[in-house]
Order: sequence, then C-alpha cells, then structure tokens
Amino acid sequence: MNRAAAYFMTLFTVIGDRFENRKDRGATAVEYGLMVGLIAVVIIVAVTTLGKQLNSLFLDVSSHLPAAKP
Repeated sequence: MNRAAAYFMTLFTVIGDRFENRKDRGATAVEYGLMVGLIAVVIIVAVTTLGKQLNSLFLDVSSHLPAAKP
C-alpha cells in the first residue's frame, strides 16, 4: 500500500507542477501581448502625428522649388 501511495503522490506532484508552469507561461504570453499592443498604439500615434507635419513640410518645400522644364 505504501508503494502505491508514493506512486500516486509522485504522479500528482508531477502533474501539478506541469499545470502550474502553464499558468506562468500563459501570464507571460498575455503580458507580452499587452506590451506589443501598447507599442503598436504608440507607433500609430507617432506616425499619424509626424505624418501630418511631414506632409506640410514637403508641400512647403515643393512649393518653393522651381518648376521642372520638359
């Protein structure tokens, strides 16, 4: 009876450790996903803001250039 109890305790411990590690991996994946999402939002805001400024800068420069001769 002791041998069977030790076997089942070992089996329970191994299975418990495997599921506990999965919880950590899932939390890590969620954290990385949130970080990637936040970085994407920052990039979108920066490109939108700088895009408007760069567009006006290029329009200003192109208006000051002489016309091209054919």
